[in-house]
Amino acid sequence: MDERGGGSFVAVRRISQGLDRGNTCHTTSAEVVAGSAAWLGRGLSCVCAQRRDSDPRPSFDLTPAQEECLQSLQNRIDVAYDSSIPEHQEALRALWNASFPEEELCGLISEQWKEMGWQGKDPSTDFRGGGFISLENLLYFARNFQKSFQDLLRKQEGDRSVWEYPFAVAGVNITFMLIQMLDLEAVKPRTLVGAIFLKFLSENESAFDLLYCITFKLMDHEWLSMRASYMDFNTVMKATRRQLERELLLEDITRLEDLPSYGLLTR
Repeated sequence: MDERGGGSFVAVRRISQGLDRGNTCHTTSAEVVAGSAAWLGRGLSCVCAQRRDSDPRPSFDLTPAQEECLQSLQNRIDVAYDSSIPEHQEALRALWNASFPEEELCGLISEQWKEMGWQGKDPSTDFRGGGFISLENLLYFARNFQKSFQDLLRKQEGDRSVWEYPFAVAGVNITFMLIQMLDLEAVKPRTLVGAIFLKFLSENESAFDLLYCITFKLMDHEWLSMRASYMDFNTVMKATRRQLERELLLEDITRLEDLPSYGLLTR
């Protein structure tokens, strides 16, 4: 694998396996709700925890505005990448142009895509795990935090392993992990972390994309701290998730920009 992250990689859903089912992170959030009613008082007065007998996790009632924001995000999550849709084609071209502005793309199916860390010459095959939103996340990152995006794409920071994670496929995995961590496919959030995120989302429609950028940079930070290599990716993702949940539960966090890991990003 070269330094720009080419080469084969495990499929997104296989990498993410174990990040949701049976993961202690969900238990941690539930325990915080059960053990400290004070959490519900900090900016979440509109959210009420309810526990159903059939589900050990609590659920949270949402304001109409939060319900609308959640539905809008769920609509994005439900969109599969379709290479026959012009909008999707243009987004993919835009991602290439933002990633390698000095290099002309030969086609939407090209060996060039391996330079970005896709598994093959057709990126659409890797979007199945994360959908079109995973492409939107990458594009948002490239446009809004250009330096951090380029640093991660080209592996420019830190003492790197010989066997690095492929950038693009890692990005799809991060989208998938966040959807699972925040329980975004549920009608209502069932963890305090999910409820807190929906408050941020109701105040910033780009909150999911911003959290994605923070998470990607945090994941790379964990990767370097752990001196990780190719086969350690799943372990790094679990560590990233635990750290992200801890930060979201900090008492003085009123917006995503307050997260300690936000400071890792540079534009």
